Amino acid sequence: MHYVYLLRSNKTGEFYIGSTGDLRNRFYQHNESRNTSTKYGVPWTLVYYEAFPTKATALERERKLKRYGKGLVELKKRLGFRK
Repeated sequence: MHYVYLLRSNKTGEFYIGSTGDLRNRFYQHNESRNTSTKYGVPWTLVYYEAFPTKATALERERKLKRYGKGLVELKKRLGFRK
């Protein structure tokens, strides 16, 4: 399985979208500041994830969430976040 996930920084309140084949390990890496894109916002909370059967479908979903702001805005609304 491959995953697309949404993190929220407990420090800044900002969100981060990513994808991985090992969600548990990737989440650990984010909170251990092993990712330059997210080390500024440690600690992070996993607020949402979706599972996909292939890496290609997960990457496609990640790209859609990152490139088309409305998809991310709607997801945040559905999760109860205003921003």
